[in-house]
Amino acid sequence: MSYTSLHYHIVFSTKERVAYLNQDLIPELRKYTAGIVRNHEGRLLNLNGPENHVHLLAQLTPKMAIMDVVRHIKGNTSKWLSQKFPNLKAFSWQEGYSAFTVSQSGLPKVMCYIDDQIEHHKTMTFQEELISLLKKHRIDYDERYIWL
Repeated sequence: MSYTSLHYHIVFSTKERVAYLNQDLIPELRKYTAGIVRNHEGRLLNLNGPENHVHLLAQLTPKMAIMDVVRHIKGNTSKWLSQKFPNLKAFSWQEGYSAFTVSQSGLPKVMCYIDDQIEHHKTMTFQEELISLLKKHRIDYDERYIWL
């Protein structure tokens, strides 16, 4: 028998950082995304974001690679958003994503961080936030892809 505790803080933006998302849409996106994660034997713990990106906190199974789960989340939510909301016909997510592992003891802090996204982005852009997260987790990055 194998036992795992695999929690990920996942971040990705709308294509070209277009402000497609609003706070009325986020609860529905959260429910829909929770279903996708559940279908992959995981559990969505939180999802929130401002108009141009989302943060997810998810517990995932080791049976699937994180890149496959994120691909399913982005593909299915993109299709769903563009079909369900007439004003989002052109909706799509950016290519790529960022993902950070989270320890059990760090979950409450990341939950609060995600909950506070709207307030947080009154003083920081998505790009500034992403660079901060990448540096915090000591991930090398190419700035050409941050400022797209």
